Amino acid sequence: MSAPVIGEDGQARCPWAVGDTLNQAYHDTEWGVPITGETAWFERLCLEGFQSGLSWLVILRKRENFRSAFSGFDPEYCAALDDAEVSRLLADPGIVRNRAKIEAVRSNAGAVIGLREHGGLEALIRAHAPDEDPCPHTSGEVATTSPQSLALSKALKRAGLRWVGPTTMHALMEATGIFDPHLVGCFRRDR
Repeated sequence: MSAPVIGEDGQARCPWAVGDTLNQAYHDTEWGVPITGETAWFERLCLEGFQSGLSWLVILRKRENFRSAFSGFDPEYCAALDDAEVSRLLADPGIVRNRAKIEAVRSNAGAVIGLREHGGLEALIRAHAPDEDPCPHTSGEVATTSPQSLALSKALKRAGLRWVGPTTMHALMEATGIFDPHLVGCFRRDR
């Protein structure tokens, strides 16, 4: 049950961010920072889906390859992927080669395009923000799901999206600043 850890630079950080420079950079500059725009939201939704069952560090290390493979996560491009392109992606060692997850990118892109008629992906996700930020003092107090992530998961599934379970959606909400995910005492808290 770790409290914030002091890094070599004297900054207190969430424990998972200490020990790897890529994790630390992500924690310090991106994690919990609000994003905007359909493509940014679609990318993060897809990457959280690919992360399911894996370490986020695996995804961070492959993120640029994912962006290249999925044309910057452009929904129109991803929705138009054909079976030959899915097969090509399954042979790409630069990404996570999981057929169900790759096919979910394709089908989710079509669902995201369909959400435009109803306010869009970003509005749907933001509508599920909690009324207040959690205030965990240790990593043991950090939730992995919430009533809001469960409701978001159900709403996205109703809209036709896959790989959007409540734990994955909670991680998405943390990562994209829907609420402040940092431990109390972390230098990034309340920024």
